[in-house]
Amino acid sequence: QVQLVESGGGSVQAGGSLRLSCATSGYTYSSYYMGWFRQAPGKEREGVAGIDDDGSTYYANSVKGRFTISKDNAKNTLYLQMNNLKPEDTAMYYCAADPRSWLVMGTIQALGVLRSADFNYWGQGTQVTVSS
Repeated sequence: QVQLVESGGGSVQAGGSLRLSCATSGYTYSSYYMGWFRQAPGKEREGVAGIDDDGSTYYANSVKGRFTISKDNAKNTLYLQMNNLKPEDTAMYYCAADPRSWLVMGTIQALGVLRSADFNYWGQGTQVTVSS
């Protein structure tokens, strides 16, 4: 079955960097739409960044210019490089995947967001804490 395992979270000071990884297995990795979401206590889950099988990317406005999503198809691994971290980036970060790229990208085009309801497969999350 599809498995997603995140790693790389931790505690950093504002202005610092972290790189999250998501190791995947159980499916044709390269053909899925992959995304990173985050959820802070008391808030809804937010789509942070996404990448299509052809490398097309999406970023939430709150992270544009600071976060970079990438993937290594040979290693079946998704990454999220996070630079210039801010306290408001503090959250649990989740990796997600879905084969319905057409659905995910349709939502992005129509609503301008990466929507969690469009993803069927999720990792367990990794905590990122940014102190001021």
